[in-house]
Amino acid sequence: MTNSTDIARAMADTMAHAAIPMYGKKLRLPDRSAIIALIKELRRLFFPAYFGDPQLMALPAENYAALLLERIETALTAQIALALPEDQSFAAAALAREILEQLPGIQQMLMTDIEATFDGDPAAADKEEIIFAYPGLFAIFVYRIAHELYLRRIPMIPRMMTEYAHSRTGIDIHPGAQIGPWFFIDHGTGIVIGETTVIGEHVKLYQGVTLGAKSFAVKADGTLVKGNKRHPNIGSNVVIYAGATILGGDTYIGDNCVIGGNVWLTHSVEPGKRVLTAREQTEFVTTDI
Repeated sequence: MTNSTDIARAMADTMAHAAIPMYGKKLRLPDRSAIIALIKELRRLFFPAYFGDPQLMALPAENYAALLLERIETALTAQIALALPEDQSFAAAALAREILEQLPGIQQMLMTDIEATFDGDPAAADKEEIIFAYPGLFAIFVYRIAHELYLRRIPMIPRMMTEYAHSRTGIDIHPGAQIGPWFFIDHGTGIVIGETTVIGEHVKLYQGVTLGAKSFAVKADGTLVKGNKRHPNIGSNVVIYAGATILGGDTYIGDNCVIGGNVWLTHSVEPGKRVLTAREQTEFVTTDI
């Protein structure tokens, strides 16, 4: 290629033959900047003393919440309508209302996550610092909102939300994961939590932990089988230290377990065990706690 005409022709050829739409009428897609703005607006709603508008907070708390809820509902409805197929966009308003109905419960759940973080991290000076500065709490906050959209099968937006948090924090939580209250992520960089992961209450994860898939079912045509249980279950009161990798949909880590750093597990662990090392995926050393 020696000139712009040749370059343009080559790029146009790729656009014409790509497996995904590349050129023509603009696709109906949610607006990433609008989704990020929604996350920020929700943070103002959940934590107004930290992120809210001081002028609006001259209002009584109920009036402040009502005002933000109205703005959030309008913006969320518009983005859900763009995410849905055009012939289903009429359902956007009802779905947005369902999400709003979950917000008080999400807010209360986040209070448990803040408690777990403060109780679990001796370096936390106070809870205010956690809300302002801890990447783990931000990732959990975004996940808990995105999860409600995921449960209602709203396309694209849940993943846009969690990938925004991923880009901000280095913590990758799929919106489909099921995570109980009092969840604490310490440091957090490099954590991966897969779509079908189930996590109980009072669980602590350190940096670099992977809760992932052991293998992938493949159809006759070579494409992946989606929707099956691929990621592990983690019981309650479990601590998983830095760099541990736990894989497989039939892998269960029982209640009150401690999983040591850099452990590789593809098999279940009975409740109350401490896993110190793992060798060749099948042999691991455990001790009673």
